[in-house]
Order: sequence, then structure tokens, then C-alpha cells
Amino acid sequence: MNQPTTDTQHGVSMQPEGFESPNHMPQGSSSSEGADDQARVAAIDIGSNSMRLVVAQVLPGFDYRVLDEERESTRLAHSLSVNGELAPEAIEQSLAALRRFKKIAEGFGVYDIRTIATCAVREATNGEEFCLRAKNDVGIEIEVISSQQEGQLAFKSVAQAFDVRDMNVAIADIGGGSTEIVYACGGHVEEIFPTNLGCVRVTEEFGINDELFTTPDSLKRLIAGIDKQLKPLAKKKPFTPQVLFGTGGTFTTLASILMMQRGEVGQMEWGYRVHRADVSHTLDMLSKMSLKQRKSLAGLSADRADIIVAGIAIIDRLMHRMDVNTLRIHDRGIRDGLMLTMIEDLEPALGSEQAAAEEQRRVQAMEAFSRSCGVDMVHTRHVADLAVNLFRQLASAFDMRESDDDTIFASAMLQDVGYLINYEKHHKHSYSLILNSQLPGFSRHALEIVANVARYHRGANPKKKHGNFTRLSDNDQLRVKQLAAILRVAGALDRSHRQQVSRADVTVHPDHILVTIEATGDPEVDLWAARSRTELFCKAFNTEIQFALRSPTAGQASHDPSSAAIE
Repeated sequence: MNQPTTDTQHGVSMQPEGFESPNHMPQGSSSSEGADDQARVAAIDIGSNSMRLVVAQVLPGFDYRVLDEERESTRLAHSLSVNGELAPEAIEQSLAALRRFKKIAEGFGVYDIRTIATCAVREATNGEEFCLRAKNDVGIEIEVISSQQEGQLAFKSVAQAFDVRDMNVAIADIGGGSTEIVYACGGHVEEIFPTNLGCVRVTEEFGINDELFTTPDSLKRLIAGIDKQLKPLAKKKPFTPQVLFGTGGTFTTLASILMMQRGEVGQMEWGYRVHRADVSHTLDMLSKMSLKQRKSLAGLSADRADIIVAGIAIIDRLMHRMDVNTLRIHDRGIRDGLMLTMIEDLEPALGSEQAAAEEQRRVQAMEAFSRSCGVDMVHTRHVADLAVNLFRQLASAFDMRESDDDTIFASAMLQDVGYLINYEKHHKHSYSLILNSQLPGFSRHALEIVANVARYHRGANPKKKHGNFTRLSDNDQLRVKQLAAILRVAGALDRSHRQQVSRADVTVHPDHILVTIEATGDPEVDLWAARSRTELFCKAFNTEIQFALRSPTAGQASHDPSSAAIE
């Protein structure tokens, strides 16, 4: 197995034998011929505890080689929980770090720097002011990202570095002001839970360093406070993960402490395995040490000594609430996810055939997503074609937007991806998986509509108590009801999974809709299913729907323009 290297001033890190090689990391310390012709990119991550820069050279195959990395402990989240503002000294230190980072990037010939900020800037009342100063004084545009985006970037990084396609996993990204928890199944994000459990925030809230030692009572209060936030999330977890992947400085510090204690000098923190008992023992040890003692502990940097007890306590309670015993350390995180996103964005334009190629890419991505979730693709594609056919015949009569033929096609193609989690509630899991899929060619809003339509392809009708539905506008709620109603009928018409219904013609009458089908074999099961799934249709279109069976007529498909045959 090739061993990844990092070509920086900090030297070469060797990979432990038997670990998966993250394919975005360089294979060998020297660049190949012509590598200097590749684009160079730089990303800055403004976290609540520290600010980081990475400069990299893009390699073929959505790969990159790190040219330089820099870190500055700025503690932007310091006092944020007290007064809701970024401290003036933290702002000045951060702006100075940005100036230095910018010069480093420009020294490598990089002038297009993407900079993101997370929890501290997102929550601070003067966060916008800080971003404005960065733009005017330093010439850096800061993008303040959401907790959901943080979770997605952390997942992208982990999924690139480890093979998680056949696993149920959780990912935790612990920062200074927040922790994002990602549940992923079969290589797809199922849920993202944001929390306010940042190691800086928690340290300040519970006064961990106010006393010479962390007393048993103060540790008990700390754990109770963390549990209070995690308990509601534990009840919502979609599954028990096989392993927890940890990103962020708290996790790499934990690995560093354990490796120093075990004499495993020279190992990489990346991929390091930690058991829950190790976490508990480390928390117990650190809590009994004074701040001065922690600062001199091997493997623990002095600038993290004051927040490490809170950080390890968060890990300990996470593993307890998740009921997971194995933790694997990932020494990269959201800045790596950002770098991978930037490289994807460098994909060359597709020229005059761009629209067709993008559509093909979109459909291929949906098919690949569905297959990876164990979906019956023959049935799914047939239902998608039936749904589009029914929609096009109903659209003009009910003033539905023509572009929603793409929406109902996507909803049909993705409706069963929730099988990956379980069958009984697969429609609910489909909603979460679709919403978090980041499929190409879909805006966030478009994915939300598709996810809702798939959510209601079976099961209960949309209700006011369903948060996923009530978040939509009135117009979008009607769209979802109508599209889901059509999808239910289309799905029912292949209840047998034998693709017997070859054609469906719609006739709109003043008091009802008549759907006349042609079929091969005996479609009685499919017709029965369709007749039993009309409730939502009648409510969404305010009319009755009836079904009739017609024997196939030779040549009819070629001269009847009212509908298209289903291939």
C-alpha cells in the first residue's frame, strides 16, 4: 500500500500499516513531472478556537498535494457565551492572522482564496462587522456557513479518507463553539444534528479552570450539562453507529496523548483507533490535573490545555449516548471538505453540450444513489416513467408547472432510497437521505421539494404537525400534495413489480378523472393497489379518480397523441 505524505515544512507523516489510504492525499513526497502546471488553491477555516490555512496543488482525479499549512489560535469564541460578541482583541488577532495567511497563499501564486467562518462568527452580534473589516482591511471575503454545511463538509472529508460505503457511521466535528453530529448510512448522510457543545463554550459555561483542580462536583456538573444537550438527540438517532469518526483538534489531541502514553511515537493520528474506555480513563486523568500540569503533559499543546477537559468530556458523552465503543481519528475536517469542494468546482465547463451533459450527469447520479441504497431499479424506473406520463396529462388541466415533470421524475427515482435504513419507515428515511444527498443539478430548495414528495409516496398524508411539510410555502405544499398523489398512483400501478401496466391514458371529466390502462398479463393486483391509494389524490385535486382496463389495440400508441406509451 502506498503511504501518504504531506509535503510541508513540518516533515513527512507515515501511515500505519493496514489503514485505508485517503485518496486525496499525495502518493509520494515528490511531485510528478508537469505537476507545477496544475492549479493551486487555498482555503482558510475561521473556527471558534483557531484559524487554519491550507495551500495545495490540484492533482488529476480530484486529488491534491498539500504545499503548506498554518494554524493560529485566535479564540474567537472566548466570552461569546457571556456577551454574545467577538472580543476586540480576538478580532484584531484574527485579522492579523488573515493578513499573514493571505501573504503565504500569494507566495505560492494563489490569489483566489476561499474563506469560511463557523459558529463564533455565525452567532456573534458583531460577526457581520468582523466580516466587513476582513473584506475592507485585508481583502478577504468570508463566507459564514451553517451548521448543516459544516456537517456536510466534515462528512465529505471523512468519506474521501475512509471507505464508509458499507457501514452505519457517525461523525462528530468538535469545534470551539459547536459540535456537529452526522449520521451516515451506506455512504450517504442520513441526519445532521447541530449542538452548542463547543470545547471553548463548555469550558467557560462550567468554569472548568476556575479552580486549581477540576473537582468531582464540577466534573459532574459538566457531564450533566453535556448530557442535557445530547439526550434529546440520542432519542432521534436513526441507528446505532458501528463506529464514530472524530474530526477537529480535540480528537487529534486525544490521539496524541494516548500515543505518547503508549510509546507509539511516529504513528499518524489519522485513522488511530480509540476505545471508549480509553476516553473515560483520559478524562479521569486530565480532570485530576491542574492547568499547569496539563500544559506540561506530553502530547497536549499548551494552548489547548485549558479546554481539553471539556473536549474529552464531550467525546465521552457522545460515545455513551450513541452506544458506540470504537472511535477513529480523522486529522482533517471541514477545511479538507472545503478543499475537495473547491477542486470539484474547477471541473471544466462542458461547452455547447453543457445542458444535455448536466442532465445526463444528474440522472446518472440519481441512479447511482438509488442503486447504492439497494433499490429495485427496474421497478423504480418504470414507476418514474408512469409518474411523468400521468403528470404531463394532468398538468395543464390543474395548472401545474411544466418543469415539475423533472421534480416528479427525481422523486420517483429516489423514493425508495430509505430501504438502506429499513423497510417499514423507508419513506421517512428517504426524506432525510435525499435532503442530505447534495446531488448535482439540484438547488437546496429543489431537493427539499423532491424529498417531501418522496416522503409522502406512501404512509400518512401530509399533516400540519409534520415540520418537513409545514416549513414549505402554501404553493409548495400544494405542489407536494399533488406530485405525491400522482406518485402514489404510479407506484401502485406497478405494485406487482412486474411492469405489466404498459400505458396509462388520462381523461379529465367535470366530476372525476378517468385513468385507462393497458397491460400485459393480469394487472388485477396493480389495479387493486391503485384503487386503494386514491385518498391523497382526491384531496389534492378535489376530484374523484377512477380506473379502467383496456385491451391493447394494435397501432394505437402510434396515432394517439394524448399520451405516451411507457417503454
